[in-house]
Amino acid sequence: MSKDYYSVLGVNKNASQEEIKKAFRKKAHEYHPDKGGDEKKFNEINEAYQVLGKADKRSQYDQFGSAAFSGGAPGQGQGFSGFSGAGGIDFDDLGDMFGGFSDIFGFGGGSKKQSQTKRGRDLELSINLEFNEAAFGVEREINYQRQNQCKTCDGQGGSDMKTCSTCKGQGKVMQVQRTILGNVQMQSTCPDCKGRGQKPSNVCSDCRGSGLSLEKMKFKVKIPAGIDDGESIRLAQRGEVASNGQAGDLYLRVSVKPHKEFVRQGSEIKSEQFINFTQAATGDKIDVKTIHGLVKLKIPEGTKSDTVFRLKNKGLPRIDSHSFGDHYVLIKIKVPKGLNRKQKKALEDLNL
Repeated sequence: MSKDYYSVLGVNKNASQEEIKKAFRKKAHEYHPDKGGDEKKFNEINEAYQVLGKADKRSQYDQFGSAAFSGGAPGQGQGFSGFSGAGGIDFDDLGDMFGGFSDIFGFGGGSKKQSQTKRGRDLELSINLEFNEAAFGVEREINYQRQNQCKTCDGQGGSDMKTCSTCKGQGKVMQVQRTILGNVQMQSTCPDCKGRGQKPSNVCSDCRGSGLSLEKMKFKVKIPAGIDDGESIRLAQRGEVASNGQAGDLYLRVSVKPHKEFVRQGSEIKSEQFINFTQAATGDKIDVKTIHGLVKLKIPEGTKSDTVFRLKNKGLPRIDSHSFGDHYVLIKIKVPKGLNRKQKKALEDLNL
């Protein structure tokens, strides 16, 4: 009797491959034995997905039904408790839900990251800037310590290298680990030779066999104009070095001191400027302070308090661009205090 794999996954026949994958993940999570689910149902879900999850097999199923797989769909009949190796489950599809199983197995599609070279740790340093330093850029000297290859033994950990007896020169060892899918074999870096496949007979006295030692770093870096508070600068391969010699990155996290008169929003600057009644009523030209120096601003007659004027291109530089933001000036009218009787009468006559 033909099995309805679409019903097993709870999707219709017109469902996209992405919808099928989402349905599989949801049901696999719901019926997983290690989470108290139904093992039989879990195996049915896996069987259905091994067919519908692959476009070519799905096409065969749509034409001939499950009879096209009478020899047993991948994973069929293996059962969860009898899990050994991949068990027919596509770990790339389960990886997002269960934490990346495809990265820990030494078989199938799950070895992508294991073929990559181990990389040293990234480091992060904080750097404090004045407002104008962030606006126009500055050069700073950076000092810190990082883990690097030992120069005494050239990162070998010593001399007279011998094949590691633990991993037999492979740099990797297989271990059995308990996961939500049962006991599985996991490949990991050899703890004795740290993945090098060799161990020194004469251990280096400086690094004590680790092949790594602390190194003082000192260099100058240019801080780009327009950088904002909280942003980071990535310096490639300035982080710590792994035992195989590949370095991580260094990130400089920028902290910008606030300005006393300006408020920054991205590449724009905002400030307040006070004028008196006469300037507001009759108009005037006033000097406005910007990061580019004093700029003349025309105040039209009849200007009201809280009017905003734009000074084009008088803001901060935009990173990776030759353009500038704008400077916005909020006009405030000063209200006079302590007027004598004559002054008060004059204002009353003006009916302002």
